[in-house]
Amino acid sequence: MKKILESSMKIRFHDCDPFNHLNNSRYIDYIVTARGDQLLDNYDFDIYKLAREKGLGWVTAQTQISYLSPAYLMEEVIVQTRLLDCSDKSLLLEAFMWDSVKSRLKAVMWTKLVHFNLKTQRSHLHEAQLMEFFRQIVHPLETVMDFDQRMRSLKQVQ
Repeated sequence: MKKILESSMKIRFHDCDPFNHLNNSRYIDYIVTARGDQLLDNYDFDIYKLAREKGLGWVTAQTQISYLSPAYLMEEVIVQTRLLDCSDKSLLLEAFMWDSVKSRLKAVMWTKLVHFNLKTQRSHLHEAQLMEFFRQIVHPLETVMDFDQRMRSLKQVQ
């Protein structure tokens, strides 16, 4: 299975500030939307169906994002995502937003997601089937590092 997923999106007017830049909070929305679509398109994994049918989903416990370059109105961007880590109750997702030719990195985001039971309103253990799926797609960094260290390493490459 592919471990790094990507898709393209167009920056829309209603998501931009008066300077025609993508609004900071909307980067997160674009990345989350892209990841949901990527999971469905690449793995036939529908997180919304899981929520409807089993009352299970993921809630955001922490989001770290660095804005490196503006995304502009009507610009085509590429969103790449990968699962960095998984545990019995949580996931760590990394996302990059690039320009259309992947020459300029616009944003990097890490999000910790906690598996959540909508009925009990409590965190929930991942079922064995989910853990097996996650083990097939997890793509950790070669070196263990935190978000700030990751950003420094990416800036050295750029």
